Amino acid sequence: MITVKNLYHHFELGKKGDKTILSVLQDISFQVKEKEIVSIKGRSGSGKSTLLHLISGFIRPVQGEIWINGTKVTDLNESEFAAFRLQNVGFIFQNFQLIPSMTAYQNVELPLILRGTTEEDRKNMVEVTLRKVGLENHGDHYPSELSGGQQQRVSIARALVLNPPLILADEPTGSLDSETEENLLDFIQQLNNELGITFLIITHDDQVARIGNRTIELADGALVEGEVLHEV
Repeated sequence: MITVKNLYHHFELGKKGDKTILSVLQDISFQVKEKEIVSIKGRSGSGKSTLLHLISGFIRPVQGEIWINGTKVTDLNESEFAAFRLQNVGFIFQNFQLIPSMTAYQNVELPLILRGTTEEDRKNMVEVTLRKVGLENHGDHYPSELSGGQQQRVSIARALVLNPPLILADEPTGSLDSETEENLLDFIQQLNNELGITFLIITHDDQVARIGNRTIELADGALVEGEVLHEV
């Protein structure tokens, strides 16, 4: 599902003529197989969020290749990558990233509008997806009217509504209490088992990492180890 080959990235700091190169990732290579849950774990500053942004196409690597679902996405331009994401990748964010002026229904519907889905099809797809996450009776609620766990489920529904084969999650439990975190992790495993969705999860939390098939650990921008935690 994901192949990363010899990935390097750095940021240039300062003004022209007085630039400093900040190395972030050095020679990162790994694979994520279809239907796996893989965690990328590391301390703050280890490079894990930059790695996710590179895989997402929000920034481009200085060197290296990224393949997603058979497509070399590092060869795509910005508009091509945006179209590719709508077909292949869902996102779950730590702070939910819901639009506060939109209801839960409208937040989930938004990716379908961007993809050009008809209104009739959108209605059916949003209702089915809200039912999957247990929020079929909360479609008319605004984010401020929902608990943290419910908001994260809306975020998951928005990721699911396009039926992507891959979901990228950036610290998905970081804004949740321990009980809600446990429920969300159970739900991610359920989606993986029942729908076969591949998950790549960025985390610093051992409990989150434990739900995965493997953990890829980063330290100071380099790969430390890939450990098989349990077999499916």
